[in-house]
Amino acid sequence: MGTIYAIANQKGGVGKTTTAVNVAACIAEAGYATILVDVDPQANATVGLGCPKDSTPNVYDVLAGSVEARAALVATDVPGLRLLPAHPDLAAANVELPREPGSEVRLRDALQGLRDEAAYVLLDCPPSLGPLTINALVAADRVIVPVQTEYFALEGLAGLLDTLALVQRELNPRLSVAGMLLTMHDGRTRLGRDVEREVREHFPDLVFDTVIPRNVRIGEAPSFGRPVIHHDPHCAGADAYFELAKEVAARG
Repeated sequence: MGTIYAIANQKGGVGKTTTAVNVAACIAEAGYATILVDVDPQANATVGLGCPKDSTPNVYDVLAGSVEARAALVATDVPGLRLLPAHPDLAAANVELPREPGSEVRLRDALQGLRDEAAYVLLDCPPSLGPLTINALVAADRVIVPVQTEYFALEGLAGLLDTLALVQRELNPRLSVAGMLLTMHDGRTRLGRDVEREVREHFPDLVFDTVIPRNVRIGEAPSFGRPVIHHDPHCAGADAYFELAKEVAARG
């Protein structure tokens, strides 16, 4: 029975998609069957794994009930990693889902069959706390929260944690925080060091030991349609994501 992880933060540009793609790739490289589900209408995780953003069938078709999730999976260039791609039409789900009774559990129900397909299922969420992110949190067992080590990234953390507590209380009692991940970190700057210290002081049991550095190779990799561990397996970014994957596995 596989474990479902949501990668979520309502703030954009904090490294959600980069983390989802690279953690999924690292886990797959370690020999575990892994599925990445792109729940973001921008389809960046889809493109980042070398698939077109107009792929069909896709997550929107799954949410609409016109195709089973298993039938929408596509292979990637990473052995052991399959993708359930997104599509720009997925943006319509933000309007359509709230109109349907029980819409919050639509993704959870659709993904149940994938638990037998993979040891790990990762959900890349959009940068909002809208219907798609709520669906992902209801479907997930655990959530990873990327936090950019800059001042504004701290502003929304309390709100996000309140939302996670609400989802846990009302819709998904098994949901827990796997950890907060410090991303785009520049340890040479005082700001980076101060933000890291503040996050670790406020959430001492939740922050991953691994810190993802600012790294050019991480930024380049999506333009080649591959995770950084394939783009440059020896760079600092690849090393960090390998370490993070070990931590995720160790935390269960």
